Amino acid sequence: MSQDLWTDVDRYITDRLAPRDDFFEEALKASAAAGLPSISVAPNQGKMLSVLATLTGARRILEIGTLGGYSTLWLGWALPLGGHIVTLEADPKHAEVARANIARAGLADSVEIRVGKALETLPKLAAENPPAFDMFFIDADKASIPEYFQWALKLGRKGSLIVVDNVVRGGKIIDAASADANVQGVRRFYDMLAAEPRVSATAIQTVGSKGYDGFALAVVVG
Repeated sequence: MSQDLWTDVDRYITDRLAPRDDFFEEALKASAAAGLPSISVAPNQGKMLSVLATLTGARRILEIGTLGGYSTLWLGWALPLGGHIVTLEADPKHAEVARANIARAGLADSVEIRVGKALETLPKLAAENPPAFDMFFIDADKASIPEYFQWALKLGRKGSLIVVDNVVRGGKIIDAASADANVQGVRRFYDMLAAEPRVSATAIQTVGSKGYDGFALAVVVG
């Protein structure tokens, strides 16, 4: 097994199962041209987010970590009429690129970008007493995943789906002595999942064009 093979299989899946709408490709190109890091989800992973949003019938989605808006587009692609996404981005430059990508895809009226560190914008969002969110996608700094997860529980409802990216870290999560804050953040998140009676959760390892990592999925059950 090799990275080349994983990438080729991703391409095979994407060519057959992921739509080739121009705005997806244009979003990636615009992000690269603006110098954003190439850490967006892969196209087949983005399609998975769309499928999950459709399965849950999500009308309100909260995304933590916008980057260039690529995953936002996939979530928006699954929104029903009248659906709404709130996406949080710490970097104003990233938010500007995302805003243009979202507008180009015709989703400007359905997506609200809030700029600022998520641990600062989340309390402000909660203070507005918004309707519960049906789905969450957490793909921001990994050291803060436990805190983001706690906010998802506060802002969700029974039946809400919480999806968290990058929870395997190339296998480094099994190293309890790791000095990597991202690894330790993910490990704390796993401990929370294991102890939290309000969710039913699992995680899967993935390989593909983005290398070796994984997703966690938790549904609020109480």
